[in-house]
Amino acid sequence: MYNLLSLSNLLDNRKQKILSTIQNSEELCKGAADQLEQARARLREVEMRAHEIRVNGYSQIEQEKEDLINVASANLEQLENFKNETVHFEQQRAIEQVRQQISRQAVQKALGTLNIRLNSELHLRTIDHNIGLLIAMKNITD
Repeated sequence: MYNLLSLSNLLDNRKQKILSTIQNSEELCKGAADQLEQARARLREVEMRAHEIRVNGYSQIEQEKEDLINVASANLEQLENFKNETVHFEQQRAIEQVRQQISRQAVQKALGTLNIRLNSELHLRTIDHNIGLLIAMKNITD
């Protein structure tokens, strides 16, 4: 009977250890499941934040791209205006040079014609006439 009691105690002890081990395992499993759920929740948060950053990053990239295009367009417009102003200035300068050259040529031609047509007698008469005009003007002012 002692062996039977001893065996019964041994089996009860063994049973208690097994139950205790199962209970500890269940508690560990529950703790691990809670940690897993917390990790999954944190992963969802991180994924949402990463998505926000990605979306905002793309939006910011698009905005910066648009800003660069606008600046480049404005610079191109300024360069076009400067080019047009330069072309206009060069055209006006060329026109003025042609006018001056034509005026010089006209004066030279007129002087040449006068020199050919004026003989000394006509020249003297013109001088006498001009002297008479000057004397008349002097008498009027006195």
